[in-house]
Amino acid sequence: MSSLLNESDLRHESAVVWLENPDYVRQALDKTARRRGKPRYERDGRMVGYTELDVHAEADPDSGLQLRRVFFLLPHDRDTNPDGPYHEGAPGEAVDPRTIEPKRVGDKTPRSQRGPAAAIAAPST
Repeated sequence: MSSLLNESDLRHESAVVWLENPDYVRQALDKTARRRGKPRYERDGRMVGYTELDVHAEADPDSGLQLRRVFFLLPHDRDTNPDGPYHEGAPGEAVDPRTIEPKRVGDKTPRSQRGPAAAIAAPST
């Protein structure tokens, strides 16, 4: 599904589980068999986090699957390829994982958009 999420898509989230702490993450809704626990991950790159759903989340009536948010990075993202296309800047959908909460999409920050956290120190005077 699209990485451009609406908070209405996230109304049944109860927790965010982080596996890593990168400068930015991509996010998407994936269909999974369960509300809780680490979901299967079947795309390029690697999963760095996911959400868990509350008991009121209903499965899709046709597939029986739940829609859960998954946070991921692709092989050409900054943490794996620091001299690659996102050495400076970030993908359009990138958000700072520190701003993500259950039921909240997350925000772009200087940390997520410009470069590694170490490079975003306040300018010296």
